[in-house]
Amino acid sequence: MRSSVLGAVVALLAALTPVAQAAPPAPPIAWAACAPARPGFECATITVPLDHDEPRGATTTVALTRKPATDQAGRIGSLLFNPGGPGASGIDYVHAWGEKMSAGVHGRFDVVGFDPRGIGRSNPLRCFASEQERAEFLAAGPIFPYEPAQERPFFDRYRSLAAKCDQPIARHMSTADVVRDLDLLRRALGDSKLTYFGTSYGSYIGTTYANMFPGNVRALAIDGVLDPELWSSGRQVEADRIATKEVLDEFFRLCDEAACAFGPNSKQRWRALLESVRAQPITLGTEVWAYDEVIAWALLAGFASESWTDVAAVLDQLADASDAGLSTAAAPDYDNFFDANLGTTCADTEFPRAFGAYRAVSRYAAAGSDFGPYWWWSTSACADWPASPDRYTGPWRARTSAPVLVVGNRFDGSTDFRGAQAVARQLPNSRLLEYAGWGHIAYRRSQCAIDHIHSYLLSGSLPPSGTVCAANPNPFLDNASQLAGHDFRRSTGPVASR
Repeated sequence: MRSSVLGAVVALLAALTPVAQAAPPAPPIAWAACAPARPGFECATITVPLDHDEPRGATTTVALTRKPATDQAGRIGSLLFNPGGPGASGIDYVHAWGEKMSAGVHGRFDVVGFDPRGIGRSNPLRCFASEQERAEFLAAGPIFPYEPAQERPFFDRYRSLAAKCDQPIARHMSTADVVRDLDLLRRALGDSKLTYFGTSYGSYIGTTYANMFPGNVRALAIDGVLDPELWSSGRQVEADRIATKEVLDEFFRLCDEAACAFGPNSKQRWRALLESVRAQPITLGTEVWAYDEVIAWALLAGFASESWTDVAAVLDQLADASDAGLSTAAAPDYDNFFDANLGTTCADTEFPRAFGAYRAVSRYAAAGSDFGPYWWWSTSACADWPASPDRYTGPWRARTSAPVLVVGNRFDGSTDFRGAQAVARQLPNSRLLEYAGWGHIAYRRSQCAIDHIHSYLLSGSLPPSGTVCAANPNPFLDNASQLAGHDFRRSTGPVASR
């Protein structure tokens, strides 16, 4: 009798235990020439499981591009790149940067860009029926609420996006889903181990891969690094609320030192400008600038030191208009960045549900700096947006099969240098490289960092421990040091991009 009962229990447990799913086969890739405007690049699309827990179920697509290795005899493999966002197109960035990357690694890699699932050309998440509808949504309120009366309407409006964006892909856009696609892509490309370079939010993809597939790493470089413990737990605002202010303090110091357009006493002029525009919007030419738009413009200084002279010139004009007592930009083209940014952010992180919690965190963010609320309020779109059950939340301390190169800028208004320091501590087999200057992503502005990154990706050689790349000259004095341009536009919506 006891044996029959035991047999029944065993049978029941067997029925309740999920059967391990075999990994899906590597998808085939049919490369073909891209559009004539992209000579030398090939394009393709692969099919991947929509839900990696159901590898034989529904599928989605991931769009690819590559710059083939020019040294086919010495070819090592594929170098995969992601520029961040979340929501940015890896295809567009590789079309822009692929030649530079290929040359930097001596033509020995196929440089491969991909639009992560739900983004760009990869079966994109779209929350709006048209560009006009999206523009009207963004125009219906401020970039972020900066007066108490604006907070509840903003929260309710962004909270409604969960219903507007409720599509199958929206439920499978976590970074962990992207990383599973990335490992499938590695196999499809024929590489036994991954060679990857990720910047900004792309660093989080890299860090997640290092922890989910630590044995599959050949070389993994991340630049402009997010602390995964902050991002995955919804505490990223702890860094965001102070990082941009630290860069702006440098902006003001170096502006005064160089006698830039916004000086002298640029910090005092900034405080006076904010006080003035908060009381009344400023008209400059045909454009009306409200408080949130001035904050968003100044925030660009945290991204692009090579554009500081432009930022200072506009702030100077705004301050002069304000002093004179003088009392909208055209809607942007619709694209998938706004939708995809929220799709990935909300999938990765369990954010608060209640308005009171958002308001309380906003006070905390504002106590850190004027920029804190800008970074925080767009996450209210996640209030009714379920976090992905397949997201990865740690642990973050895996020992990878090859060392990881972690690169950070000392003054980065988007991905705080403390994030790079944190990841270098978390990953036991890693090396930190510091750029002592200003701006977002060292690969865009420090030749020293660029050389170290290329050398590492090519041969695995790490910079000596404690290496610090010297800052470029004062950005207000030496425009010749610019290594990268910047798409310098007024902000069109409260998306905290990386």
